[in-house]
Amino acid sequence: MVNITLSVSDELYKKMAKHQEYRWSEVARQAISEKIEEAELLRDLKAIKKAETEHRKGKTISYEALAKRLGLENEL
Repeated sequence: MVNITLSVSDELYKKMAKHQEYRWSEVARQAISEKIEEAELLRDLKAIKKAETEHRKGKTISYEALAKRLGLENEL
C-alpha cells in the first residue's frame, strides 16, 4: 500500500481531533474512491453520448469498437 500526505487547515485539524471515533485515513480513502468512481462514470457517459451522436448522424461502429472506447474490451 502506498502512503500519501494530506494537508488540512489548522481549523479543520482541530475539528477532526474532537472526533477521534473516526479513522480519518479511512474517511479520506473512501472519499477518494467515490470521486474516482464518479470520474469514471462521467467518462463512460460522455463516451456513450458521443456514440449516440455519431449514430444519429448515420455513423455506426461495431460493438467491439464501442466496448474499446468505453474501456470494456476485456468484458466481451
